[in-house]
Amino acid sequence: METAKESFLKRKNIEISAKRYLQDAMSAMALGLFASLLIGVILDTIGVQTANLFGENTVSTFLIEIGGQAKAFMGAAIGIAVAWGLKAPPLVMFASTVTGMMGASMTGFGIDVSGGPAGAFIAVAIGVEFGKAVSKETKIDIIVTPAVTLITGGIAAKFVGPAIGWCMIKLGELIMTATEWQPFIFGIVIAVIVGLTLTAPISSAALCIMLELSGLAAGAATVGCCAQMVGFAVASFRENGIGGLVAQGIGTSMLQVSNIIRNPWILVPATLAGAIIGPLSTCVFKMTNIPVGAGMGTSGLVGQIGTFTDMGFTLDTLWKVLLLHIVLPAVLSLVIDKLMRKLGLIKEGDYKLDL
Repeated sequence: METAKESFLKRKNIEISAKRYLQDAMSAMALGLFASLLIGVILDTIGVQTANLFGENTVSTFLIEIGGQAKAFMGAAIGIAVAWGLKAPPLVMFASTVTGMMGASMTGFGIDVSGGPAGAFIAVAIGVEFGKAVSKETKIDIIVTPAVTLITGGIAAKFVGPAIGWCMIKLGELIMTATEWQPFIFGIVIAVIVGLTLTAPISSAALCIMLELSGLAAGAATVGCCAQMVGFAVASFRENGIGGLVAQGIGTSMLQVSNIIRNPWILVPATLAGAIIGPLSTCVFKMTNIPVGAGMGTSGLVGQIGTFTDMGFTLDTLWKVLLLHIVLPAVLSLVIDKLMRKLGLIKEGDYKLDL
């Protein structure tokens, strides 16, 4: 029999579960990041590069300005995105633009570190759930609902966000230090873990941005993501054709999740390719990236833009990117996939998408 508490939570659409927060809300957070920080970095990079090539001009200056504004309002974009992912009612959703900014920018008592993306996520999630609980429960809903959302989100932004932000930064620093210390081992580990995160219904981009992953570790994360996207795209070409090649190679390998559940063996070619390329990236080619590009792979070519931003747009960087981000993932995945098909572990139609 349903309890009063369960009935209330159901009526308010408040679901305390890993799926709601780690899948729905974090995937929505990634969209907010894409629409602000990520596109801001792309526009800023284009502006800077065109200014370098053709001299400072009105267009390049404008692009740099737009990019700067987009990056500055990352917290607000995360706020509205996470609130949407948590199915917030209108007043709660609109107030969440503010809690997102507070979570991203406020520092805590004794912690001189802002919450960043992780802080924004926490502040918005807490503010949204409390806002949903009081929504339309009073005759002055237009005052009570946004006030409760802002106050509870603000408390989380002040007391929880900075601590979470600090932990994420320190964890990212630890990962980057470990990669410098043991580039071979961590080249494999990071490439595999971040690559699998990209294919899973979790945002690898959000993860890398929250960890502020850069340097060799970001380079390994990038090739791991590229291996997943390019690997699935080429291995499934006979089933999905050009449409599938583009959808997975420039879109996302997450499209294969349902097929992976039916036959987990199809995850092996792309993942093993990433494990092979990861240490090549860290030990041989010394590939690096910036946080916004690290978890994107070839999605929208953001991983490549990030690499050029960090390593410079030169012929040396270009051929390394083509080799490690596209050619090797494609060749290795095809070879491993062919072997597994001969062994009967992967069959015709296992990669088939409904496109």
